[in-house]
Amino acid sequence: MQEPLAFYLRPENIEDMVGQEKILENIKTFIANGAIPSMIFWWTPWCGKTTLAFVLSKVLKAEFYELSGVKSKKEDLNQILEHANQNKAYWTKTILFLDEIHRWNKAQQDSLLPFVESGLITLIGATTENPSFTINNALLSRCKVLVFEPLTEQNIFDFFKKSEEKILSKYPNLKFDDEILKTISNLANWDLRNACNLLEASIMLSKDWVISEEIIKQAFGKPTYYDRDGEEHYNIISAIHKSLRDSDPHAACYWIQRMLSAGEDPLYICRRLLRFASEDIWPADNNALLLANQVYDACHKIWMPECRVFLFQLALYLWKAPKNNICEKIDMETMADVKKFWNLPVPMQIRNAPTKLMGELGYGKWYQYAHDHPENRQADWTIKMDNQHFPDELKGRRYF
Repeated sequence: MQEPLAFYLRPENIEDMVGQEKILENIKTFIANGAIPSMIFWWTPWCGKTTLAFVLSKVLKAEFYELSGVKSKKEDLNQILEHANQNKAYWTKTILFLDEIHRWNKAQQDSLLPFVESGLITLIGATTENPSFTINNALLSRCKVLVFEPLTEQNIFDFFKKSEEKILSKYPNLKFDDEILKTISNLANWDLRNACNLLEASIMLSKDWVISEEIIKQAFGKPTYYDRDGEEHYNIISAIHKSLRDSDPHAACYWIQRMLSAGEDPLYICRRLLRFASEDIWPADNNALLLANQVYDACHKIWMPECRVFLFQLALYLWKAPKNNICEKIDMETMADVKKFWNLPVPMQIRNAPTKLMGELGYGKWYQYAHDHPENRQADWTIKMDNQHFPDELKGRRYF
């Protein structure tokens, strides 16, 4: 079986890698010092995480073992640990590359701790999810987190140029020029694997081993990068919210379209805009929340693709509405007090007293019933009763 072009072109030394300049500088420093720490590589697929781990093992002349966070079992780890103990006897380092480490549960991640701490293995975990939320704190504190960056079109083009000789060794009769490589780099959506797969698909579709722009168009698939359960999902919904808050409706509409075009549930976007109407607008505009709720109902009734315009209509209304964040401030400040004081007792005066015993214990004693106050029966119900509503520790507290 012929190996995929992406695997065939994988770099075997640091000099052949492209992009990630800051990370590579760190790695070179580690190598110069003769050792590397356990690390977590974080970012989107195919920006060089697995390749860098493999290259490191070669440079350090270490034994390299790879596990999948999806498929691996405890027995697989135990086998690698046995090999690691054997390697240690011969002064050989062991690198364990755990792809999709975020798929391992807490117990599985905890099982790595003693071996990382003792130095029996050097762990390199790769994740497309934010390690703050998916990697145990104990393990995370023992690893250096390296945040990769998306590859640029130029990075991908440079990779093809560096790999040109290898490409022609695999396909000796292939004919292409720099413009073809630039087109593929442009369509790859910053993903080197996409670029290699697109090149390979174009080769398979070519006639007489000549790649043309038309052939590339035939081979090209859907370009959108979006993971409904991953980091980019939350990045884009955050971009919508902040664009509206900063009065940039054009950017907000673009990000809404990005989510919808990638297959996002329109009701998810509606729920975020409902939140925006309260968090960033009320009470400056009392109709924003009402319209947001109506748009939610309209999207639920009509659905995609017709409901797109409802979301843009709502976004434009929220953009033009005056802003106020009093509800968000109340949320944050009350939460701070709850976390600081936790279970403060309810003042006896305003406790419920449904039984005789509770009344005898003082529940509800001296409570003043607001409806009985003569001035509250008039216009605006503004007379504040002399009941104690806050716990003693928070008397006089004001949130707005």
